[in-house]
Amino acid sequence: MRFFPDAEQREFARSLDALLTSCDTPAVIRSWATGEHGPGRAVGARLAEAGVFALAVPREHDGFGPLPLELAIAFEGLGRHAVPGPLVETVAAAALLDRLGDDRIAAERLPGIASGKSVVSLCLTSLGPYALDGDAADAVFVVDGDALSVSTGPGPVQPSADPARRLSRPTSGTVLAQGESVAAAAGYAADVAALATAAQALGVGRALLARTVGYVAQRTQFGVAIGSFQAVKHRLADTLLALEFAEPLVHGAALALAAGDDAAGREIAAAKVTAGEAAYGAARTALQLHGAVGYTDELDLSLWIRKARPLRDAWGTPAACRARVLAA
Repeated sequence: MRFFPDAEQREFARSLDALLTSCDTPAVIRSWATGEHGPGRAVGARLAEAGVFALAVPREHDGFGPLPLELAIAFEGLGRHAVPGPLVETVAAAALLDRLGDDRIAAERLPGIASGKSVVSLCLTSLGPYALDGDAADAVFVVDGDALSVSTGPGPVQPSADPARRLSRPTSGTVLAQGESVAAAAGYAADVAALATAAQALGVGRALLARTVGYVAQRTQFGVAIGSFQAVKHRLADTLLALEFAEPLVHGAALALAAGDDAAGREIAAAKVTAGEAAYGAARTALQLHGAVGYTDELDLSLWIRKARPLRDAWGTPAACRARVLAA
């Protein structure tokens, strides 16, 4: 099994990183958290032009995919830059509509998702009652049991550990499909969402580690950089090892999903819990080594720190992921 991205995939990651570096994502995140969605939607449109959402859409509906490994590579980049919005939910909704087996619904909905013209979110009530960023979405798909519907609108936005993750209960809407095919498609969509979230968490962890390494090289105590202290080196090394261990699990899970492996769900669960815990550990390390300044909202680092815990629990808590691995 090949875990290391090829030259084309690495170039895609570099181009996506360059695109997002030019977007000033900290300002975009802060605007999104206040309910101002214009800058975030502009970034989403640029991501769509780069083909990110098309990776989850089949070719017959104007997409490039499904390409799970490329999707994982893209979402690691989105995590590195902490891009806000229902990004995971968009690709999961695309996977759901593709697997539904209804050509009419797919032809009507998927091209808009691939092009970025339609911003969507997804709520699987079996995993929780909330949809992410429903107030910013053009459509919120809801799967309740074996019924798929489109919500007529979001409810009030609920408080979140990450202000840029705007959660709301979708209202009831028009039923699009019902039956066993909906439940099966929802299961596949949940796996795609868990994989994308694991990759996103990995990117958040990488960004937190890089920022912390830069900080401890500059912050001095007793006349020397605190990065020279053995305890600090050990903490950073442990964080790096956790992230390095998670990366091949994420890529391996993507390859298993692409191959239609029966064990793909188990591998995704293992990748999700490992990447989520690694990112959360990176956030704790960043907070501790930055000292009191790490708590401040004014510091951009806080935008990444606040994402780590929600991503660890989204689309599969550590306990649920471990239970899935053990059950298999």
